[in-house]
Amino acid sequence: MTEAIKTTNAERMQQLYKAFDTGDIETVLSGMHPDIVWNEAENFIYADGNPYIGPEKILNGVFMRLGTEWDNFTLTNREFYAAEGGSVLVTGRYEGRYKGSGKDLNAQFAHFWKLKDGKVVSFQQYTDTKQAAEVATL
Repeated sequence: MTEAIKTTNAERMQQLYKAFDTGDIETVLSGMHPDIVWNEAENFIYADGNPYIGPEKILNGVFMRLGTEWDNFTLTNREFYAAEGGSVLVTGRYEGRYKGSGKDLNAQFAHFWKLKDGKVVSFQQYTDTKQAAEVATL
């Protein structure tokens, strides 16, 4: 695989994260393959639907919950790394306040994305699941 393709995938992921930042979920979903396989980290508060198959399942099982259960949920300190085979690794921090408990989350994350023909075909999240569970506990 050439360096140009890796860079293109990393740039594509940067565009999708920027769309997520602005609430442009339509653009985020349009960047996904219809059969995308999405996995939240094991024991994460939204892992109950793993694996989420397809953009609609991700929208309802993850994004809608993030939008309704959190205040100011953001992904900060992001860094993008092109990987072999059309993959991209993104690291950073989750920040936000869980509405139900009023507790703040500030946890590191790693997202591993696989792309094919410019579309995301899989996602794997890694994060501090203990902290998220404690924040989401009333």
